[in-house]
Amino acid sequence: MKFNIITLGCKVNMYESNYISESLVNNGFSFCEDNKLCDVIIVNTCSVTDTSDKKCLKTARRVKRENPNAILVICGCSSQNSFEPYKNIGAQIIIGTKDKSKIVDLIKDYQKSHQDYCYITKDREIPFETMSLNDFNQVRAYIKIQDGCNNFCSYCIIPYVRGDIRSRDFASIITEAQSLAQKGFKEIVLTGIHTGSYNDSDKDLYDLIEELSKIDSLKRIRLSSIEITELNDKFINILKTNKKFCDHLHIPLQSGCDEILKVMNRKYDTTYYEEKIKLIRSIRPDISITTDVIVGHNYETDELFMKTYEFCQKIDFAKIHVFPYSKRSGTATSRMKGEVSEPDKKKRTRQLINLSEILEKKYYDKFIGKELDVLIEYNHDGKSFGHTSNYLGITVDELLKVNEIYQRKIQ
Repeated sequence: MKFNIITLGCKVNMYESNYISESLVNNGFSFCEDNKLCDVIIVNTCSVTDTSDKKCLKTARRVKRENPNAILVICGCSSQNSFEPYKNIGAQIIIGTKDKSKIVDLIKDYQKSHQDYCYITKDREIPFETMSLNDFNQVRAYIKIQDGCNNFCSYCIIPYVRGDIRSRDFASIITEAQSLAQKGFKEIVLTGIHTGSYNDSDKDLYDLIEELSKIDSLKRIRLSSIEITELNDKFINILKTNKKFCDHLHIPLQSGCDEILKVMNRKYDTTYYEEKIKLIRSIRPDISITTDVIVGHNYETDELFMKTYEFCQKIDFAKIHVFPYSKRSGTATSRMKGEVSEPDKKKRTRQLINLSEILEKKYYDKFIGKELDVLIEYNHDGKSFGHTSNYLGITVDELLKVNEIYQRKIQ
C-alpha cells in the first residue's frame, strides 16, 4: 500500500506528520509523492487563519479529484474547527487534533469494513497524546513537548481546536532526544502550541533545556516560539550559561500598540516587552529576535498602526512575520465592531513587510566578515546550504558534509 501525507501549518503538524509517516512505514506501507499512485492520502490541516482553512479544503478537493479511489484521511485543526466540508468532498476518515497517533489503526479498520469514520471531540481536557520518532525527514529534528493553549487571545481559534494546555512526560522527551542524537542529529527544536507553558510535575521548560544539554553529541537546542511573559529568571540564566541554546528567539508581538494589545487580550504591554528584549540583548547582544505581528485587527486606525510600525523599528527585529487579521468565527474579535477594510489591511501589511525586509538585511549585514558555525542541511550544484545558530541562511561555495557543523566566514 502506497501513501502520501500533505502537511499544512505549524512545526507541531510537521512533527505529527513525521510520526504518522513513520508509523505507516513500520506497518508495511510505502511512501509515494505522486498522489495519483497512492492508495492512501493524508492531509494534516491548519486553521490558524481563515485563509489556512480555505487552503486546506482546496488541497483536499484537489487530492480527491486527482485520485478519487484513494482512501482520503483528513486530520488536524481545520477539520477540528469544521469537519462538514471535508465530509462533503468524500473523505473516508476524518478526525481533528486528537487521535493522530491512531491513524494507522483507523486506515486498517477502514480497509476491512469500508465504513467511513468521523470523530471530532469537543472535550478540552484531554491527555497529552504521546508520539515518539526514531528519525526525522530533515537535518534539524523537532520534538513535540506540549499541546493546547489557555491564553484565549481575542483573535485566535487555536485554543478552541487544540484544547487545554498539556505536557509530555519529561523522561520520554529525553529518551527521544538521546535516540535522535545517536542517529546523528546535531540540532533539535522543541515545539508545541504554547511551548513555554511546558510543565511535567516539578519540571518546566528550562529544566528540560538543561537536561537536554547534557547529551554530548547534541550541539544545538532551539525553541520554535515562546511568549515574552515566559522569559523568567531561569531562562535568563540559560542565556548566560548554556552554550548549546541557540542564538535565536521567536517572540510573538502581535501588536506594538498598547490599545490594540488590550483588545487582543494579550498579557503584556509594549513597555514590558521592550524591557525584556533589552535584558536579553544585554546578555547576548547579537541574538536574532524574530516576531509575529497581526495588522488590521479590529479598532486599529492608521495612527494605532503607526505605533506598531514605530515600535517594530525601535525593537529592531531580525525579521517580522506579518499576518493581516483574519476573522475567525467563534472568537471574541469576531463579535467586535470596528472592522478594518481589506484595502487598509493590505496597505499596512505591505508597509510592515517592507520594514521587515530592511531590518532583515540590516541584521544580516552585521555579520559580514565574521566567522559563524553553519549546520549544513543540503547540497546543490556544488554548493552547500545551512543555518547558523542565530538562524541566518548561509550558502557556502563548496561541497560540505550534510548534518555537520562548519565554521565559515559570512560574505
